[in-house]
Amino acid sequence: MATTSGSGDSNLAASRQHLGIPQAVFVEDVIAFMKQPGNETADLVLRRLDEQYQKYKFMELNLSQKKRRLKSQIPEIKQTLEILKYMQKKKDSTDPMETMFLLADNLYAKASIPPTDKVCLWLGANVMLEYDIVEARALLEKNLATATRNLEGLEEDLDFLRDQFTTTEVNMARVYNWDVKRRSSEAASKSSA
Repeated sequence: MATTSGSGDSNLAASRQHLGIPQAVFVEDVIAFMKQPGNETADLVLRRLDEQYQKYKFMELNLSQKKRRLKSQIPEIKQTLEILKYMQKKKDSTDPMETMFLLADNLYAKASIPPTDKVCLWLGANVMLEYDIVEARALLEKNLATATRNLEGLEEDLDFLRDQFTTTEVNMARVYNWDVKRRSSEAASKSSA
């Protein structure tokens, strides 16, 4: 596995920015790299690079799952905010709101909702709390901003991760090619002797 050289502060800042994803360092000089302690054989180095690559793949899977979850939550939050805005407009009215609500998949029921200034929000883990409409709207706007910011951060982390894939793949190819060249020069020197 390639290790970074230089100041530890820049590495620390990079890992903080990208959820602790270790940065793959490009191996420019394969000969010097292979002379470093712990890099006795090309097979050993290739195995470590492959292990690093598999870790990146695992991280990508986890980040992609988080991204999918956030992408489904954001429209739900926006829809709930629109409903709250509509309820806030209608709360001073005396006419009940006519609506359809979901009972089960593809099964809706008609409802008549009297004007209210209270709503119940699911918080998760089978927990529901009652809020004033103003409080609920503030909470949902905060949650929407957080979810949007987290989604942007995840997309940046996935881009960073893709760069690490590429660097690791190139390093593996460079070490493999170096080993092939080394073996063929050894074979040529043995056959000429």
